This record gives sequence, structure tokens and C-alpha cells, in this order.
Amino acid sequence: MEEIHFGLLAFLMAAGFAAAFIDAVVGGGGLISIPALLFTGLSPAVALGTNKLAATMGALTSTISFLRSGKLHMKLVLKLLPLSIIGSAIGVYIVQLIPSEFLKPLILVLLILVTVYTLLKKDWGMESTFRQLSFKMALFIISAAFVIGFYDGFLGAGTGSFLLFAFLLLGFDFVQAAGNAKALNFGSNLAALLTFIAFGSVNFFYGIPMGLAMVLGALAGSRVAIKSGASYVKVLFIMITVLLIGKSFWDYMQTRLFS
Repeated sequence: MEEIHFGLLAFLMAAGFAAAFIDAVVGGGGLISIPALLFTGLSPAVALGTNKLAATMGALTSTISFLRSGKLHMKLVLKLLPLSIIGSAIGVYIVQLIPSEFLKPLILVLLILVTVYTLLKKDWGMESTFRQLSFKMALFIISAAFVIGFYDGFLGAGTGSFLLFAFLLLGFDFVQAAGNAKALNFGSNLAALLTFIAFGSVNFFYGIPMGLAMVLGALAGSRVAIKSGASYVKVLFIMITVLLIGKSFWDYMQTRLFS
């Protein structure tokens, strides 16, 4: 039995490292970590909660890394963080009461729009043009922080991509947008984690080792992003959103075919 546990832990740690490397830059690490946790036989609710434990550890590491490199707008992030935290906690609570299936078609459409927009605007996000927030942009980012935080607690797939896209719309380059997005993602992850713990939906035996691997993956991923620059982050962002579109479409079709 011990050998099986150690084998699973090694598998989860490898998956966690890979997931956090990607998640540190553009989000989407759940594409790797959640299926890995489900493979161990955990229920969907416990897999999501355990993933939040590991992802929170990785997100904190990424946030610190971006902050130390000066790629994080701390003043703006601190104002938005409470909204992301509150939204996420509400999302986790609501998902315990109602199914999240009805959101999936909408998320698929939004991911496609985000990807197409990014592809059409070739030089977008290569250099930062952000100076200060206008009233309209302040309303936009305040709403985005709360809504995307809620979405992270409620469903979660693509949260990092949506946050990054929101900061790109403010005029940040891809690296700065990734740093800001990861800080808010840490807040929403932490709030979701605490709520999952309250519901007893976290497996600490799997979550802590996976989280330690995510710390290493997040450290490596954020350093590569900071060193390689905006063009690298943009390419990875497009790749991950395309994968998210494929997964969302597959999940939607599975639901339609077998409902």
C-alpha cells in the first residue's frame, strides 16, 4: 500500500510542477493538475479543493517572484485583491448549491473571443502603455476582479487567462499583466481554499506534496517569463487558451451527448 501511495505522490508532484510552471505565466495549470488528482480516485469536489491547496502555494510563490522583479503593480493589486477574495468565496459557496454546467457554453465563447482578439492585435501587450486608470477603466477592472474571482471559486478553468486579458486591456504588457493576474489569482485561490476546507473537501496527504512541487514549478515558470519577456508570454498565452477552448468544447459535447 505504501508503494502505491509513494507512486501516486511522485506522479502528483510531477504533474504539479508542470502545472505550476504554466500557471505561473498565463494560468491554465488546472488542465494538468485537476485530471491528475481525479486519476488518484478523489471525488470531483475533493480534487478541486486539493488542487486549490496546491495552487495557492504555487500562486504565492509566483506573486513573490513577480513582485521582487518589479513586474507587479502593487498599489493597484492591493485595491483589487479584496474583491477577488470575496468573489471567490461566494463562488465556492454557490457551486455547493447549484451545478456549474450552465456556465460552460458561455466560458467556451469567451475563451474563443479572447484568443481571436489576441491573435488579431499583433503588437498588443509587447510594451506597457499603462499610466493611470480612467473612471471607465477603474469600473471595468473592479468588476473584472470580482466577477473573475467569483468564477474562480465557481468553476475555475481559465481564470488566469481571463485575469491576464483584463490587465492587458488596461495597457500592461504581457509580463506585467501576468504578474498582476497571478497576485489576484492567489487571493481567489486562498479564499476558495478556505471555503473548501470548511466543507471538508481537501485531501492534505496529496495536496501538500503537490503544493511543494508547485512552489518549485511556479518559481521556475515565473523566472522564465520575466527573463524571456512579453513575446514568450504571449505565445504561451495563446497556446493555453487554445487548449482551454478544446477542453471546454470536449466537456460541453460530453455533457450534451450523455445527458
